[in-house]
This record gives sequence, structure tokens and C-alpha cells, in this order.
Amino acid sequence: DCYGSYFFGPGSGYLIKTDVNGVEQWSQTFGGGAYHKGYSVQQTTDGGYIITGSIALIKTDANGVEQWNKTFGLASSDYGHSVQQTTDGGYVITGAINLNGATDVYLIKTDINGDSLWNKTFGGASIDVGNSVQQTTDGGYIICGETDINGNGNKDVYLLKTDVNGVELWAQTFGGASIDVGNSVQQTTDGGYIITGYTYPVGQGPAVYL
Repeated sequence: DCYGSYFFGPGSGYLIKTDVNGVEQWSQTFGGGAYHKGYSVQQTTDGGYIITGSIALIKTDANGVEQWNKTFGLASSDYGHSVQQTTDGGYVITGAINLNGATDVYLIKTDINGDSLWNKTFGGASIDVGNSVQQTTDGGYIICGETDINGNGNKDVYLLKTDVNGVELWAQTFGGASIDVGNSVQQTTDGGYIITGYTYPVGQGPAVYL
């Protein structure tokens, strides 16, 4: 079996479970009456699912029945773009938060019940967004996304490494004069990182970026 995908739209959240052939086994809806958008879902070690979206973290059981939900951030413009269960059973989320007119990368660490242990922001007086997060072999975190600060062009791929407490160790930007965005990152077997996303040369259409 595989777990399906999760989408939030105006109205209710939507969680779909399929079999190995993509045939729907069940679906669940959550909430309603507001605009929500889901970006990331992962199966958890207890067989349930963890979902993040518009300032929300939702935990379900193996049948998609909600067990609990948490909200983070300050406004509807704050998003969780990626969630991963960590080795301690808790969760790490990255996304974006609007603070004092600037959009910063948002990193949240929770316990197994979704209660925040700490949160960090990264970036400057520009638009900085975290699109993907993964726990690294040293217990820290690697985040990729996009940034307008100290970059080479309109928008650059942003790669950020933290320690286990979310303290920034280093950051790198990649890209040229085009719009360059990192959507997914993984640590590789040699200890490095692989990033994919897209590049959007001025006056042209988007292309896959690796």
C-alpha cells in the first residue's frame, strides 16, 4: 500500500489514501470555512500520517481520522511547506512566516504531540521561504527554498544547515540572473546534499533545476 496525497483548498482539508494501483481506499476531510492549503504529508512510525499546510500541523491515525491538530504562525500568509518525523518521534516543519513586512524561512521543532519545542527564522529584509526540510545524520537539519537576499539574480536557491537546536551553521545560494527555486533536498550517502527545483530564465518558461 502507499499513502496518497493531501490537498487543502478553500473550505475543507482533503486526505486521500490509495492502494498500490492508485485506487482510492478512503478519504477524509478536515476543518472548513476558511482557506487552507496543504503542502506536505508523511506516514508516521505508528502507521498514521502527519500533514502540514497553512500554519497547521495535523496528525491522523492509519485510517486518516484526525487525532490532533496544531496551528503555528501569526497570519494566513504563514505556511508550513514541508514536514518530517524526526528520530525522537517529534516533527520538524519548514515554511515561511511574515514578520514586520518581511517573509522569512520558518523552522519549527515539535514533540510527538505536535507541541512546539522551539522555532527559528532565517533571512533578511526580503522574501525567504523554506520549501523542504530533512533531518541530517548529525541530528541537525537541512533546508532548501528560495531567497532574494545576497543572491545573484531575481531569486536564488537557498540552502541552509542548522544544528540539532536549529542554530544556523551555514547558508549557500545558487543560481544566476534568472528566478531559481529549490523545492526538495535530501542528504546523500557521501554526506553532501542534492537539491531539485526549477529555474525560470527571464523571458522564458520554467525548467527543471537539479
